[in-house]
Amino acid sequence: MNEKYIPLFERFALRSGVELKNRIVMAPMTHFSSNQDGTVSDVELEYYQRRSNGVGLVITACTYATPSGKGFPGEFSAESDDMIPGLKRLASAIQSRGAKAVLQVFHGGSQCPPDCVPNGETVSASAVAPAAEGAPTPRPLTDAEILEIIRDFGEATRRAIEAGFDGVEIHGANGYLLQQCFSAHTNRREDRWGGSLSNRMAFPLAVVDEVQKVVAAHAKTPFVVGYRFSPEEPETQGITMEDTLVLVDALADKSLDYLHVSLMDFWSAPRRGVEEDSRTRLDWIQEKVGDRVPVMGVGSIQTADDALRAIQTGVPLIAIGRELIMEPDWVEKIVEGRESEIKTQLSKQEQERLVIPDLLWQAILNSPGWFKVAD
Repeated sequence: MNEKYIPLFERFALRSGVELKNRIVMAPMTHFSSNQDGTVSDVELEYYQRRSNGVGLVITACTYATPSGKGFPGEFSAESDDMIPGLKRLASAIQSRGAKAVLQVFHGGSQCPPDCVPNGETVSASAVAPAAEGAPTPRPLTDAEILEIIRDFGEATRRAIEAGFDGVEIHGANGYLLQQCFSAHTNRREDRWGGSLSNRMAFPLAVVDEVQKVVAAHAKTPFVVGYRFSPEEPETQGITMEDTLVLVDALADKSLDYLHVSLMDFWSAPRRGVEEDSRTRLDWIQEKVGDRVPVMGVGSIQTADDALRAIQTGVPLIAIGRELIMEPDWVEKIVEGRESEIKTQLSKQEQERLVIPDLLWQAILNSPGWFKVAD
């Protein structure tokens, strides 16, 4: 290995006591490939095993914690104990290749397709429809339902523990329910869950508290709890960097193992809410809380030099998403001094070799600009 890449391969101890063999994380990515009943499919196991050899940590695609939260077809479930055997197979498949396994847990809120949720009824913080054309307006959750969803996140965590996962990631990003409750654009409530910034933070923070309570009660070995968030929204009333810096300050007080900043570009600049200067979103977040909780960055990191440049910013954990779909041997090639052989585009002839499930493959081919695809 070229010595300059050694910083990517330093071990990293998380607060829980879980130790990662390097700083590279497989980012959570939707693959649409679970069984119709929400159980883990064989093709999922093959997909994750193919990508678990080199990275220190694998964060799975999101699992729904409750039936009203299923965000898309082909998503796997953590909403009942019947799911534990399949989840156990998944955790074991990842761990058998040397990586730690973290289950991402979420609720899709208003982003859920009506045909994926009971009675076709979508729910959210308030009756604000998603931006997608023709998307239905969700029903506002009642106070009792919010409390039930908080408990459901805890129950999904218990199932992850019983299935043998090394941790869970709470998905508060990408416009899903926890973000909908934090955002003034989608949260127009006037009760204890809405209005002020502190009230809008109450639901995500309550989920963190519940998950940690369940971990304390059920985990017999060190168990990771991370939180993923999107730092800004484009809408006028949407989340600003100023809002996010308040949220991450509160999250940093929760003794989490990491904060995962969901970005399409690691080096993207803030839209609004902070002074205009040369700092990136990740710079602002790292400066705010990096001395209290490890920050994980992601977004458009393709080459070994991209990853090195990213970790040199001071962010200690680097998540790789689309690149690990295109190049499952990304880590191994760097270790073997073959970083020049890393592929940064897909060939239409390589689906089988890359072990990409059919539905994910079709989504890639039918979404121009998502991946670089060569004939």
